[in-house]
Amino acid sequence: MNYAQIAFTDAVKGFQERYGSRAGYARQQEFKYTDGFTEAEEDFISRQDNFYMSTISESGYPYIQFRGGPKGFLKVLDHETLGFIDFGGNKQYISAGNLATHNKVALFLLDQAAKARLKIFAEASILDIDNNAELYDKLNLPDYKFKPERIIILKVTAYDWNCPQHITPRYTLEEIQHEFAAQHEYINKLRAENHALKAQLASK
Repeated sequence: MNYAQIAFTDAVKGFQERYGSRAGYARQQEFKYTDGFTEAEEDFISRQDNFYMSTISESGYPYIQFRGGPKGFLKVLDHETLGFIDFGGNKQYISAGNLATHNKVALFLLDQAAKARLKIFAEASILDIDNNAELYDKLNLPDYKFKPERIIILKVTAYDWNCPQHITPRYTLEEIQHEFAAQHEYINKLRAENHALKAQLASK
């Protein structure tokens, strides 16, 4: 897989030439190949609780949809295949309709706490749940409440990591609680000791 060969069209190369970055990216386009996901990408994807997916409509306009769920709801099925259960929502079905006529998609995964972002090109397939019970079991989220409507499989054609520049670090409540767990434990210990000392003094 070579991300540059897909992303760097003639028009893109023109801008790279104009602003002085073409030579470096030309080497990337020629030599940077990846044979599917590495452990780094698989680990990153497994920790994400959201991503953005861009599809292309029959009108020619791109459509970007936010997808959210519990961590790991977007699952790595093998080193070049992703899958997720399409939850019921507002019933517009724009992404599903777009995929019925144009199966190429782009995914954008952003971890603001880690200041990391992963871009993925893929070809999507829509599968019925009833006819794919074994696959559904692999993608199922037993501890999460949702209404399943279909399965979406993504055959990855290329991916690339963005630089962390200009990403503002933001943290989820879970991440903040985890970071300050030791401090809270220490504070509670001090409170308990203080309470015990007060009780001893009061008994004298």
